[in-house]
Amino acid sequence: MDGAPPSDGADLLRTAAGRLEALAARTTPGDWRLTGLLATRPEVVAHAPGGGTEHVAEARAGTGAWIAALSPALAAPLAAWLRAAAREPGNPAAEAFARALLTRLP
Repeated sequence: MDGAPPSDGADLLRTAAGRLEALAARTTPGDWRLTGLLATRPEVVAHAPGGGTEHVAEARAGTGAWIAALSPALAAPLAAWLRAAAREPGNPAAEAFARALLTRLP
């Protein structure tokens, strides 16, 4: 694949489900907490899309909930939803979610 998401809706959904499952398989499972996720050394910064930076403690405060919400425990139901949507084409929400995942997942 050339890096672009598949154009067919069902392939897009199955590809996103597979990538989500692969990421969850190599991610630390468990009950994620919102404390102690990142180092707080002053030289550690997060880079924003617009070119700005912020201290990692500020970035952690803004992203900790997302990290906890998207823990590996959530990957299985999301992948199942994407696979179910692939069997019934024409789900714009599922396709939009799959596209967003594929642009962000490694």
